[in-house]
Amino acid sequence: MAKPTTILINKLREAASRIESGADYSWGHVGKCNCGHLVQTVTTFNQSEIYQKAREQTLDEWTEYANDYCDSSGASMDLVIDALFAIGVEVSDIHHLEYLSDRTVLAALPGGFRYLQKSNPRDVSLYMRTWAGVLEMEHYNNKKVLSPETIQSFTGTTSTYAFPEVVPDTKACPSQ
Repeated sequence: MAKPTTILINKLREAASRIESGADYSWGHVGKCNCGHLVQTVTTFNQSEIYQKAREQTLDEWTEYANDYCDSSGASMDLVIDALFAIGVEVSDIHHLEYLSDRTVLAALPGGFRYLQKSNPRDVSLYMRTWAGVLEMEHYNNKKVLSPETIQSFTGTTSTYAFPEVVPDTKACPSQ
């Protein structure tokens, strides 16, 4: 599951609000679907710009873009996915968001575990809000407080700061 970052938690809630407020939604459109709405909140790209970037590759859906991702390719959709990775999203999260399928999120739904419809805007916003809640709980349960000396070595200041441990993704791209 994604790294529980504050920005990801906030962006999931923002994307859910967009959908709930009647933003143009279509599961079959790369810029208007589940991941498309999250990307719109994370980047400055609108649905048309996401669609144009997606058309540059011969793939059709977010799960394919995630599977084909290579951090050194420079492909337009890889740069879009980089923006998701930068806030804590992982490859498996892209799959789960498109299909509303992460069992941890589904188990945390109000009323208990149930499957949701991937193309139902209400279900999408409920999934995003629940996922944000799961991440928020993990974020606060895993907080580590650094000593002022450690913080000063990184920032030059002595104010205390708490954050979750982040493990870098060292996945290498496959040879092309």
